Amino acid sequence: MNYSQTLEFLFTAMPSFQRVGGDAYKPGLERIAAFCQHMGNPQRNYYTIHVAGTNGKGSVSHMLASILREAGYRTGLFTSPHLVDFRERIRVDGEMIPKQKVVNFVDKHQAKMQELDLSFFEMTAAMAFDYFDQSDVEVAIIETGLGGRLDATNIITPILSIVTNIGLEHTEFLGTTIEQIASEKAGIIKKSIPALLGQRNAAYDHVFERRTAELNSLLIYAEEAWTLHGVEHFDNDNQHFSLVRERDGRSYELDIDLLGDYQRHNIVTVCAAADYLAEHTPLTISRRALREGLATAAASTGLTGRWQVLAREPYTVCDTGHNADGISYVAAQLETLECDRLIAVMGFAKEKDLDKIMPLLPTKAHYIFTRASIDRARNVEDIAAAAERLGLDYECQPTVREAVARARSIAQPTDAIFIGGSNFVVAEIDELQTER
Repeated sequence: MNYSQTLEFLFTAMPSFQRVGGDAYKPGLERIAAFCQHMGNPQRNYYTIHVAGTNGKGSVSHMLASILREAGYRTGLFTSPHLVDFRERIRVDGEMIPKQKVVNFVDKHQAKMQELDLSFFEMTAAMAFDYFDQSDVEVAIIETGLGGRLDATNIITPILSIVTNIGLEHTEFLGTTIEQIASEKAGIIKKSIPALLGQRNAAYDHVFERRTAELNSLLIYAEEAWTLHGVEHFDNDNQHFSLVRERDGRSYELDIDLLGDYQRHNIVTVCAAADYLAEHTPLTISRRALREGLATAAASTGLTGRWQVLAREPYTVCDTGHNADGISYVAAQLETLECDRLIAVMGFAKEKDLDKIMPLLPTKAHYIFTRASIDRARNVEDIAAAAERLGLDYECQPTVREAVARARSIAQPTDAIFIGGSNFVVAEIDELQTER
């Protein structure tokens, strides 16, 4: 098979959650464990850091990967979903896995993957584990796909487990309460392996305290280890953060090439994680590596879609926030934009609860609702009906490309355009397509 045929096999023989949603979800670790054993358990041949959470785990994973690379380590990064190119999921030192490596892996293991009836995500995780081993990776950041306890990535034994935060998401699989979802994500915590919680919340702190106590594992609250004292935006390309490390009162002035107000939470999580790794594991991370890794996190790891500025006049930005918690952060930042009119191009996945998400949106914007070209995308008619109930100012366009073109045609230089609501909508923006 060539690369195109290989992808077709993966997406059809092993449907992905990204494409079809819940029908592709296969909880349990038996299949991935058996397959990795068949390969010789490559995931045991390097240090790993496991990252879970409702929001922020992608940004945290990319920032940590950039820091470790600056520290001189050959670094693997496994994330999901991808926006444009399947290979975004698997990177070594910022470079995507070569197409031929994808083809070779499937050619070699296709029969065994089918025998074990692996899911798309299980196959992808195993491919990452194997490629990292082949590439002499020294440390890998492994992001969970869905949940934690039964996620395919949970066969690793990391040197640190990180949970960024907890919100209501994927309730059909993870539970209908914050406590239940927290329990699923706390499932990545291993016996005597330290765990870092990015954001404290009385609704779920006790879940992590109970889990770590049962496993004799240290629980680190990021917000107690590092304190954020100030944030400054400048140049429309970076953010500047003033932080204090609580264990010694040392001040840090740090820049990141990621925008989005929600990064104020992620940078605290990352600093706490990097500090723990430097102080209590074989990894050495200098102050310089921390500073330079953060400053080039997006550029060095290929991270896109996080409050990404696409144009200056009119100011045009996209963001992949897609659940209620994520959209609440995005909506709050949209409210602060200095513009004459906000035009928002938005679409959603069909499983999202519009009754929870739509009331979060700024009421003074003009909305152009659309549908991404994927089966999981929500029908425009459903979104329009919800918008009608809320009295929003809106119109509809059948495709993302037409919706973005419409927004740009009616926007004045002093207006602002936002594109988001779903990974799928952001993935179809022409600028992101041409970057590949």
